[in-house]
Amino acid sequence: MERRWDSLLFVVCLILSFAEIVNGGITSSYVRHANFSLDMPLDSDVFRVPPGYNAPQQVHITQGDHEGKGVIVSWVTQDEPGSKTVLYWAENGGLKKLAEGFILTYKYYNYTSGYIHHCTIEDLEFDTKYYYEVGIGNTSRQFWFLTPPKPGPDVPYTFGLIGDLGQTSDSNRTLTHYELNPAKGQALLFVGDLSYANDYPFHDNARWDTWGRFVERVAAYQPWIWTAGNHEIDFAPEIGERQPI
Repeated sequence: MERRWDSLLFVVCLILSFAEIVNGGITSSYVRHANFSLDMPLDSDVFRVPPGYNAPQQVHITQGDHEGKGVIVSWVTQDEPGSKTVLYWAENGGLKKLAEGFILTYKYYNYTSGYIHHCTIEDLEFDTKYYYEVGIGNTSRQFWFLTPPKPGPDVPYTFGLIGDLGQTSDSNRTLTHYELNPAKGQALLFVGDLSYANDYPFHDNARWDTWGRFVERVAAYQPWIWTAGNHEIDFAPEIGERQPI
């Protein structure tokens, strides 16, 4: 019995020591209140479709490799497939390069998605600002991102942390707070429950589109690293969708 208590004490001390090591401190006093918030109306400016025929929308990036020298750029075009290439260049590099991706679509109940593009940019330099452009002609759109520093045992790197975001007025306050916080992360860990599309009638997947446009203002400029939550399991046998996606 004494040995069990010794083992338990050791484990507790070990956990507390790790908590001390990874303590990032408090960067803000902001606390999102616990009461339910109302959905933002569909004509809210945060859901606005970019102007122009087939303009890229819902632009977002995520890490493209385990080292930090790759980025996956994703976006949607609504009217037709459009270009599947990304034009990119380093801030001080001058030389512009092209990367080619692929396009897919999906259907869910009475919803048909737009044309979903994914393109991986590889062999980037560490700790460098890159600009990138998606789309063609007058409806092309330009964004930028910063690559991480070269990995090392003592190299600092800061992550933001968001979960259970949704698309309510409180969601907008949360995202705005992160966006404007000078101490925000260099990348963001999203710990699940993104759009809450499955809470709408017939699991309205059009709410993925509104959510994608909503978060673009941050997600297009720094990698968001995703984890699926229970609200991402779209399973609705009552409307014929018996295969979880």
